[in-house]
Amino acid sequence: MSIVKSKIRTIPDYPRKGILFRDITSLLLDPEGLALTIGTFVDRYASKGITKVAGIEARGFIIGAPLAFQLGVGFIPIRKKGKLPSETVSQEYDLEYGKDIIEIHKDSVVPGDRILIMDDLIATGGTMIAAVQLLQKLGAEVPEAGVIIDLPDLGGATKLNKDLGVNVFSICEFEGH
Repeated sequence: MSIVKSKIRTIPDYPRKGILFRDITSLLLDPEGLALTIGTFVDRYASKGITKVAGIEARGFIIGAPLAFQLGVGFIPIRKKGKLPSETVSQEYDLEYGKDIIEIHKDSVVPGDRILIMDDLIATGGTMIAAVQLLQKLGAEVPEAGVIIDLPDLGGATKLNKDLGVNVFSICEFEGH
């Protein structure tokens, strides 16, 4: 997966000093990198009995929707509070300085669904943990979460596995934050 990793650019000091931002827009611009990324996820999940793919706003939509299409399953957008027009279910989670809320449409999950959660990156895991909890509230099983990038130094993937028993599959890792 060194090809995928090589297509991801690093922006230093964004969004604030000391952060190394891993920018997937350079990967998305590259036809080979994008095809390899989606193809890797399709190969991994084609025979896993996934009934829906959920993508976390907004970069999880970019990978999650084409993956759902390729798997022949539905797509669930997980959005910030107030962005969905129908009846929603929400989950609050902690941020570095405060709290936030994510939501899904209440009718997007049926008990027994096997839902794969997708995002571009996992860092501390707060948003991903909230997404798992949100889907589980509605009776879904979340066998795994998929990301392009894991930042293992921040511990999110380990926390998700330890606290909720959900494995995180990543295509590549970057040290640091």
